[in-house]
Amino acid sequence: MADLKDFAEQLVNLTVKEVNELATILKDEYGIEPAAAAVAVAAGGAAAGGGDAAEEKSEFDVVLKAAGASKLAVVKLVKELTGLGLKEAKELVDGAPSNIKEGVSKDEAEGLKSSLEEAGAEVELK
Repeated sequence: MADLKDFAEQLVNLTVKEVNELATILKDEYGIEPAAAAVAVAAGGAAAGGGDAAEEKSEFDVVLKAAGASKLAVVKLVKELTGLGLKEAKELVDGAPSNIKEGVSKDEAEGLKSSLEEAGAEVELK
């Protein structure tokens, strides 16, 4: 039983990039669609937040303020995170400030923000 609790905690604490990698592995090796995996991980994250959710803002917009010095890395990451094509992701980055995702949970928004900042982008949560 303790092993399942540890596993659940690991799932809840995955970064956005790790969730994407997990979804790819589940699809390629086990035939499980990524949408189902994302819902399962999101549900786990929502359950962990429980009591504080009523007091805090529950939906956030991730806004790209500027691409920064490594624009190509930011475009690739935006493409990966949003599922957009390369052209659309580039247009989104070029059009900064622009919304990357809207109405996402606090955990997902913070994960997106940290991933984008690691790539060199300037990001704001609203």
